[in-house]
Amino acid sequence: MTSNSDPLLATFKLKHLTLKNRVMSTSHEPAYSENGLPTERYQLYHEEKAKGGIGLTMFGGGTLIAPDSPAAYGNLYAGNDEIIPHFRALARRVHAHGAATMCQLSHLGRRTSNYAGDWLPVIAPSAVREPAHRAFPKEMEDWDIKRIIKAYGAAARRSREGDLDGIEVFANGHLLDSFWTPSVNRRTDQYGGSLENRMRFSIEVLEEIRKQVGDDFIVGIRMMFDEALDGGLKLDEGLRIGELLVETGMIDFFNVNRGHCSTSVGLADLIPNMGVPQAPHLSFAGEIKRHFNLPVMHAARINDVATARYAVKEGLLDLVSMTRGHIADPHIVSKIMRGEEDQIRPCVGMGYCIDRIYGEGEALCAHNPATGREASLPQIIKKRNDATRRIVIAGAGPAGLEAARVCASRGHEVFVFEAANIHGGQVNIAAKLQRRKEILGITDWLFDQCQRLGVVFRFNTYADIDMVIELSPEVVLIATGGVPHAGYLKTGADLAVSSWDILSGHVPIGSHVLFFDDNGQHAGMTCAEFLAESECTLEYLSPEMMIAPDIGGTNHPAYLRSLYNNDVSINLNQRLVGISREDNGFSATIFNEYTNTSTERRFDQIISDNGTLPADELYFDLKKDSINLGEVDQSALLGGQPQGIKSNPDGAYQLFRIGDAVTSRNIHASIYDALRLAKDL
Repeated sequence: MTSNSDPLLATFKLKHLTLKNRVMSTSHEPAYSENGLPTERYQLYHEEKAKGGIGLTMFGGGTLIAPDSPAAYGNLYAGNDEIIPHFRALARRVHAHGAATMCQLSHLGRRTSNYAGDWLPVIAPSAVREPAHRAFPKEMEDWDIKRIIKAYGAAARRSREGDLDGIEVFANGHLLDSFWTPSVNRRTDQYGGSLENRMRFSIEVLEEIRKQVGDDFIVGIRMMFDEALDGGLKLDEGLRIGELLVETGMIDFFNVNRGHCSTSVGLADLIPNMGVPQAPHLSFAGEIKRHFNLPVMHAARINDVATARYAVKEGLLDLVSMTRGHIADPHIVSKIMRGEEDQIRPCVGMGYCIDRIYGEGEALCAHNPATGREASLPQIIKKRNDATRRIVIAGAGPAGLEAARVCASRGHEVFVFEAANIHGGQVNIAAKLQRRKEILGITDWLFDQCQRLGVVFRFNTYADIDMVIELSPEVVLIATGGVPHAGYLKTGADLAVSSWDILSGHVPIGSHVLFFDDNGQHAGMTCAEFLAESECTLEYLSPEMMIAPDIGGTNHPAYLRSLYNNDVSINLNQRLVGISREDNGFSATIFNEYTNTSTERRFDQIISDNGTLPADELYFDLKKDSINLGEVDQSALLGGQPQGIKSNPDGAYQLFRIGDAVTSRNIHASIYDALRLAKDL
């Protein structure tokens, strides 16, 4: 398909604004702000997408308009004029590359906390608590309504003064939608009851926005047309809301959602992860497009170019959003234009990006550590201008493959040893769970890039010191990963089966199984779900206060659905401390710290997941003859400088280890290790 015939690359007229293509990123909040302002990190993140050819990058998911809407996930704050120069700086960066940019404005309503920000009471149309954020809201008084209407208008005016191309008013699950839906709005005054009354507040908000920005500024709305919630808005009522909005003449586009976000399950369905078919709400968005004579955009797991192209070609959407796709690869459009569509780094739907904003506080891609770190890490690896080196890497898991890709991109000669007959490492084990097979896209993409760059692989080769030295390397990178660890049980650790044994099929599943999860991450829950889907009687045991606390809210529901649907017994706050043989089975000693008591339970099989221990024998074999004795100059690493430690003048090579060969961590940490070290070699 040529650039001239590709529907994704066609221009589009949005009011007075001509967008150079149909690809966009919808407003979301990566939590890169400083004091509620989109400073350099925030700006560079969006500028990178503009460099990559995107037509429209929207930002500021749930940008706050008033002090009684405290930040819930790193939100921007447009409640005063301090944000205007930052808007201008962001717009200037994005416009320099021919892209457009808009901000999403919202009052979170009940979707936040009473114990954050200025500790003002959370407000909503009625005193109905949102399960996800758990705040008990105050029912809005007349003066609250007037005040918030003015605040919306002022925030819109700041967006215009900030040189943005438009704004999007956000309704789904926030304050505006809370007035619409009968599941929240219990009012009996002029803002409750009939649909027209429930719409009154939103229309007054739009009137104030238009009063402050004029008729020639782009104003759209992101809303659900069906909450997919018992007692919530249904499609017929959602369409009528859309009609009433269109009749005002004050909106310029619809951004379509389907579902609700008031619970973790609702949010996971609204923003679906791996295991869900591509673009699950695309046909629904197409219904909205056919119903209205306004531009329609939509985002929900449109991860691949083929689906995006289909959406535009078939007239289901005017603008197709690949938001998480651009977190994985901000250069999607430029690769399409260069005929490199097959080299786009795929979004595999892990949901690591969105889950982190509620946990660690910043969105990061599971396998592109440069996203969000544009000031220090490159999206495109540049070739060295000076002499290149021979680099040997042990291990072809995520860390080893990323190191090989980066080193080869730098122009180095790269050799990779891998004990298995295929690349991927622990990713291949995780993919044994059918729902998570897309995770293979991470290491498949890396391996493909390595092959294009001429990396030499030696599979079925358990590397030893002689094999490495024979290649006369100047740099050796140990990415040999880890081995399963049952945990430091008082007795019987050797009697535990590992999650790897189960997922790989090396050990058959017993009939009455105890699974002890002392990991709290995807690795443990992947095995738990795999066991739940078998025919065994399963008990899940964890010392944590909740199941897998290191897994975020959009991923939790899928695991829990499987456990509950398969009648898994769940026991928390207790620890496996010992295993002994008993007849044809095993006795588990389970300790309860709260009561300081132990119980003995019998099972046919006991499986324990306590992460991994480093497979580091080769590293220590090589350490004594290395130039740096394996030491990492952390100041140089963090400062983006080459490693220069020479503690052993008789050494023959630099030596480093990365990923799980250092300690048990996740995919992102492994790839991040590799990128920030290898980019300066």
